[in-house]
This record gives sequence, structure tokens and C-alpha cells, in this order.
Amino acid sequence: MSTQTRSIPAHSDAATLDSPEMRPTITQALGAQAVVDDAGPAVQLVAVSPSNDDSTSSPLSTRDFWRYLIGFFVFNTLIYAGFTMVTGVLMPQKLKDLGIVDYSSALGTINAVGAVLSMFINVFLGALSDRTRSRFGKRTPWIVVGALLTGLGFFIISLPATWIGVGIAYCTSLIGLNMMVAPITAVLSDRIPEERRATISAAFGGGAVVGQSIGNMVAAAFLTTVLLGFGVAAVLLILSGILAVLAFPREQSSKNLKHERESLVQVIVRSFTPPIAGASDFWKAFICRTGLIIAYQMVTSYQLYILEDYIGASKATTAAAISLMSIITMIVSLIASATSGPITDFIGRRKPSICLAGVLYAIGIAMPWIMPSELGMYLFAGLAGFGYGMYMAVDQAINVDVLPNKKSAGKDLGFLNIATCAGQALGASFTSLIVVQLGGYFWVFPTAIVMTVISVISALSIRRMR
Repeated sequence: MSTQTRSIPAHSDAATLDSPEMRPTITQALGAQAVVDDAGPAVQLVAVSPSNDDSTSSPLSTRDFWRYLIGFFVFNTLIYAGFTMVTGVLMPQKLKDLGIVDYSSALGTINAVGAVLSMFINVFLGALSDRTRSRFGKRTPWIVVGALLTGLGFFIISLPATWIGVGIAYCTSLIGLNMMVAPITAVLSDRIPEERRATISAAFGGGAVVGQSIGNMVAAAFLTTVLLGFGVAAVLLILSGILAVLAFPREQSSKNLKHERESLVQVIVRSFTPPIAGASDFWKAFICRTGLIIAYQMVTSYQLYILEDYIGASKATTAAAISLMSIITMIVSLIASATSGPITDFIGRRKPSICLAGVLYAIGIAMPWIMPSELGMYLFAGLAGFGYGMYMAVDQAINVDVLPNKKSAGKDLGFLNIATCAGQALGASFTSLIVVQLGGYFWVFPTAIVMTVISVISALSIRRMR
């Protein structure tokens, strides 16, 4: 979810998005870890043995391909739209409406704490989904329950009367968000063959950027009716998981997959054990993703404050500017995602897309720095948005390509999702720190450019990726 890409940071690219997502009924999730027989509960949490089936070895029919493509696109579009509405516009505006003097620091603190919590919850829930046994499969139950909890949690953010209350509500709502994101990113590894992965990833990434654009545009219309805006965001977040499950081909039952019994302690230890053996490319991809999300989040998560405080736009002008930026970003991102993913699959190379994305990213971020005006922000939306769309088109494909062990995909992708959470947290924290220490937003942009360069260098060093 920023945006926080923001996230959504990500996953994501949470969104982040990509993003950070994680919270309620964690107690229930932990309590469900005992193995039961067929007469017991529908869901069981167990350890996965190396002999589990790998559906990616089977060809993907044209019909199923389109169902996955539509499902991933719809999921990320809706989840990023709802998440961005809250984190990019509505929550910052609510903090201002509460009369908080240092609202910029308050927002940075909330984002940082939420992202750190998301790091741990995402990994843990990803590992639990790997071990889930149910007639509905190992991913579907988490996605559906997570969608319901996320919608409820994000609406509750609108209710507190203090910034600390807002922060607690936001952090709590991230449990449900991570219950959706951790399992759904693992679906790409579980069920999509490698030769189709970049195209599906393009739909996933395109949905993220389009969703961010829609979220900013829609949220701008609710700057004076924040409570109603939170309600709309909640509905979008609920629909994201439900519609994705309906769009995907039905997940096969996981009740008969071989497993070993594990205690709760063993599950926790396994959940937080990062991949080490043969994982150098994995961590290079982690650095790449973290840096790019930091760079994008440094600007997008503070776009409302940048427009009002750095450029000096009025509230009405800011709302109009955010809407236009969202439209620009949505158009260029759709073009980038629609072309980059299929081309990458066709030529069998990911690095050219990453390099071009990084160049456009950096140039776009430089625009408001060189031209502190609405035009500079529009150019940022167009250039950085196109670059971000190119990166998101191959992001999930890269993440799956570098997995050291496909059998622990949920857990390991959870660690890569930490990059989204960390990127969102550090992006917001860097901007907040720069504003507080240096008294303005001027140095935000060159710092973001440096992070972009580091990310591209890291991506080019991945040996398993051409």
C-alpha cells in the first residue's frame, strides 16, 4: 500500500504495498495450530513436508490464466485503493483535523510502528498458511477472514480522538491486512508456472499502482467528509479478498497433503528463521525492493504535506492536484504494466526492465526538487509512476524466481514482504526526520534518488536473474 505505496507498501510492493497488513485474531491463529482428525475443525495448522505437490509443474490453461490475471489485478487494485485512501490522504487529514501541532512527526511515528509490526506478523502468518490444512486449501481461509478483519479495522481508524488512538487502531488493523497479503502472494509461487509468472506479476503490480492512483483520487473527494471516506475504504478492502478468491480457480483441499506434527514453539522458530543457504540472490532482491519502496514512499506518503507545506498549495488546490496526479499515475502505470510484464516473459530477461524503471524513477523524483510546483509534482507522477509501474510488473516474478525453497514459499515471501513494510517505515521515517532536522522537504528528493540508485545496483547483481 503508497502511497504509501504504501505500501501497501507491499509488497507491496505493498503494498508493499507491497505492503504492511496484519493483525486481529492472531490468538485464534496460534490456537489453531494443533492437528485434528477429519471429524474436527475444517482448518488445521501443520508442518509441510518436502513431498507436497507443486502445481506449477502443470501447464496453465488459457481460462485459468485469465482467472488468475483478473483475480490478482482486482485484488491489488482494491486493496491498494483502500489502503492508499487511508494512509495517503484520510489518516494524514484526520491528524490535521485533530489539531495536532506536529502532525508530520505523528504520521511518521504511526507509519513506522505499523510497518515494524507488519514485518513480524507477515512472516508468521505466511508460515502458518504454509502449514494450514483445510478443505478450502491452505491460502483461501486466510484471505477471506483477513479481508473481513481489514475492512472493519480500517473503519475503526476514523473513530479515535487522539493521534495515539489513531495509531493503535491503524496498527491493529494491519493484522487482517497481512492475513490477506501473505497468503495471496504465495499463490503466485504455488500455482503459477514460471513462464507465465511475469505476466501475472504485471497484473499484480499494475493493480497496485492503479489502486494507489484510484485511492488518492477518491480520497481527495473526502477531505471534508473523512468519516465517509473511511467507510468507502473499508468496503474496498473487504471486496479485495472476497473477489480475488471468487476470481481464482478454486483452491484444492490441502487436508490430504503429507505433514509432520509441530509444536507451537517449533512453528514460531521456523516462522522467524530467514532463508540462508543459497539465498544471496534472495537478499539482493530484498535490498532492491526495500530501496525502491523507500524512495517512492518518501514522496507519495507525504504528498499532501508536500503540496500544502513545500509548494504552498491551498486545501482545494491540493485536492485537485492529488486527483490529477492520480489520473496521470494510473494511465502511465497501466501502460507500463501492460507492456513490461509480457515483454519480460517473451525475452526471458528482467534486468532491462529494472534498469529503465530505476532511471525513470530517479528522474521523476528529481522533478519536484528542481521545480517545487504543481507541475513538478505532475511530472513526478508521470515519470516516477511509469518507472514504478515497470518495476511492479516484474516485482513478484523476481521474488518467486529467487526463492531458495519453494516449499516454504509463504514464509520466505513473508520475509520479502518485510521489504515492503521496511520500505514504508523507513520512507516515512526518513522524510519525517529530514523535515524535523532540516526544516523542510528540499533534501527529501535527493535522498530518495540515492535509494533508487542503490536498488538498481542491487538488482543488477542478482545472478539468478537475467
